[in-house]
Amino acid sequence: MTSHATRVVVSYPADLSDWGRFQVEKPSFRAYLTKTLGEVREGDEREEFVGVGCCGDSLDVPLRIEAVEGGPEVTRDTEVEYSVREACGIEGGWRVQSAGGPTA
Repeated sequence: MTSHATRVVVSYPADLSDWGRFQVEKPSFRAYLTKTLGEVREGDEREEFVGVGCCGDSLDVPLRIEAVEGGPEVTRDTEVEYSVREACGIEGGWRVQSAGGPTA
C-alpha cells in the first residue's frame, strides 16, 4: 500500500443540475479536490462550494468518498473519478441557468 491515494471515487447526487455537474467535473475542480481533500476514508462526506450563479446564488454540493485506492492521503498525483449516487433533494437555485429549474 502506498502512503498516498492513487485513486479516489467521489460521488455526487443524481439530482445535481447539469450546471452543477459541469462545475464539479471541470479539471480545475478535480485539481482543487486533490489539494484540499487531505486524508479520506470510504464513506466520508463533505459539502463543497462549486460556484456562484449569475443571480448570486451559491451552490454547495454534498460529495461522498465511495472508494479509495492506495493510502488515505489525497495528493496532486491522485486520480479523481466521479460516480452518481441516489438523489438527495439538492436545490441549487439555478433557474437562470436552466429554463426548467435546477435539474433540467
